[in-house]
Amino acid sequence: MDYRARIEAVLDRALPIPEAGSQRLTEAMRYSVLGGGKRLRPTLVYTAGVALGASLDALDDPAAAVELIHVYSLVHDDLPAMDDDDLRRGRPSCHRAFDEATAILAGDALQALAFEILAGPESLAEPEALRRLTMCRLLAHRIGTVGMAGGQAIDLESVGKRIDLAALQDMHRRKTGALIEASVLLGAVAAGVTSGPTYRALQDYSAAIGLAFQIQDDILDVTGTTDAIGKIAGADAALDKPTYTSLLGLDGARRAAAEQHDRALAAVAPLGAAGQGLAKLADFVVGRAS
Repeated sequence: MDYRARIEAVLDRALPIPEAGSQRLTEAMRYSVLGGGKRLRPTLVYTAGVALGASLDALDDPAAAVELIHVYSLVHDDLPAMDDDDLRRGRPSCHRAFDEATAILAGDALQALAFEILAGPESLAEPEALRRLTMCRLLAHRIGTVGMAGGQAIDLESVGKRIDLAALQDMHRRKTGALIEASVLLGAVAAGVTSGPTYRALQDYSAAIGLAFQIQDDILDVTGTTDAIGKIAGADAALDKPTYTSLLGLDGARRAAAEQHDRALAAVAPLGAAGQGLAKLADFVVGRAS
């Protein structure tokens, strides 16, 4: 099922910010969030949650939260102090469309909004309140130093250096993979699954597609065009960043992506028909051209 129309509506409803303090800030947030994108992370939330019996209504908030976190990370990654990218999703990056200070504040505000949405209203009773707390903790853990922020720090420190495959995998499991893992596991938690064989299978699956996604990104940086991928092609090579293609070559990177794809499919095979949607998303991750 294609959940993109649903998440677009959920995000649109979340972004008329009352008492935002600045219309320009609100515009920058909406510009960044509603400017297109694959919506892979919220789709993973919905697909994993539905596979385990959760309702779509129960999945809307975690799906919105992971996409807001993802967009905040892109806004900040594009800044001159980070990756210095002028193009995102085929449009000027937030700091180019507005200015650097507004982009920083937009990213900060999107992160805060993500957790406000995920926490839910103050009136929540048990067991939903505890479930929401579990989801907040899970997401926070994977976007901090253990996950996304830590991976970005390693990425910045690695520019112009030669690192081995293990170090490269560690960097990308944090920078890219951790939020993808969080997306799948938030769907599981929303369905009431927080441990056991199924939860562990989803951990294995999400770790595999998280790594496969980054490998495919590295491949597209070499083989894709700026128009197709929506950002400047060849940017990693221009910055002398370590990538799977620079370390393994193009064919080696493709084999590595295929290995992670196979690992993901093996992880969800025990779920039977319930895991078919997740399997299709693994196919998409390694087959995408943008």
